[in-house]
Amino acid sequence: MTRNSTTSKTEVVVIGGGYAGTVAANRLGQREDVAVTLVNARSRFVERLRLHQLVAGSGTVTADYGPLLGERVRLVVDAADRIDTASRTVRLASGRDLGYDYVVYAVGSTAAVPGAIPGATEFAYPLAELENAERLRARLAELPPGAPVTVVGGGLTGIETAAELIEQGWDVTLVCGGKLAPTFSERARHALADWLARHDVRVIEGMPVTEVQARRVLLADDSVVPGAVTIWTAGFGVPELARRSGLRTDRLGRLLTDETLTSLDDDRVLAAGDAAAPSNRPLRMSCQAAGPLGAQAAETILSRVAGTRPAALDMGFLGANVSLGRRAAVVQFTHRDDTPRRLVLRGRVAAPVKEGATRATLWAIRTEARRPGSLIWAKGGPRPAAVVLDAEEVGNP
Repeated sequence: MTRNSTTSKTEVVVIGGGYAGTVAANRLGQREDVAVTLVNARSRFVERLRLHQLVAGSGTVTADYGPLLGERVRLVVDAADRIDTASRTVRLASGRDLGYDYVVYAVGSTAAVPGAIPGATEFAYPLAELENAERLRARLAELPPGAPVTVVGGGLTGIETAAELIEQGWDVTLVCGGKLAPTFSERARHALADWLARHDVRVIEGMPVTEVQARRVLLADDSVVPGAVTIWTAGFGVPELARRSGLRTDRLGRLLTDETLTSLDDDRVLAAGDAAAPSNRPLRMSCQAAGPLGAQAAETILSRVAGTRPAALDMGFLGANVSLGRRAAVVQFTHRDDTPRRLVLRGRVAAPVKEGATRATLWAIRTEARRPGSLIWAKGGPRPAAVVLDAEEVGNP
């Protein structure tokens, strides 16, 4: 398909149908003269916030795109292979070309299993995408009940996975290369450690993994952690589409943009969600940031279509939460700059807050689909001035 030459409509291609991409696509529906095509490799929306539930068999993680997309959004189930900025086309894996006036790069993030650690890519099971979770779930189904499982990664994904599995009867060890939940306050970290200890999750802090074998993990102090399955949740990466397309990225692969989320290389390309690095100072990878970033990218395009000056990114955080099985959670409230406050909710009282926040993500997308422009978010988070990027600081194509 080429850009629409018979009408005055502005063609926008949104790559990625996750939290950021769906919000961006829906918000663009504020103008009837903007035509939106959403490209996504799957035909259903994936709630990445619930992948640990799929692994443990305690929940479902996909939703129909029907109520999640506005009537002006066209869904194309395919994968983007390359963005050709010279011809302004997106080449799809199927061989088709989609022409665009603007493209929103919202490819999200994926697992980052380090190839430098022997055996990690061969034996560890990542948990960042639907296919990863389904493969891991199938592997667990092959094991006897209560078999030992090792979870590598002391961040929120690792904690949620360990808690969900222990509640389902598995024997779980959680290996943290550094601190448990390092972004949380000491008070919140204590609450997490207390719950894990009371539920017999063995937690090893400050001990990096040096090798992964078929049925055990080797640590930096030469100790060995046996396990029938090793689950890797330590860190995230970003798909290579931007680099393949000759666009500058940071070291992790996030597209480098200014504060309007416009690529530093091409003002027709914008980024949103986990794949965006505004001023080379990206926000925390999170669903909380994804929606506002998607809306911001859409508003930048709408401003340019209207001939007005796009606004700079203005977003603040409110908190972070982690589920502890189905009946408990810890909620860490934060300052707008994402640093922790003293206020912490824990235990059963925090569980409905966590579940409500998770459900609210789909509610916000559905609402934006019905009423484009309705999504609001916390403002006032400090943003750095635009930085001068040195070739050694970024991953040049």
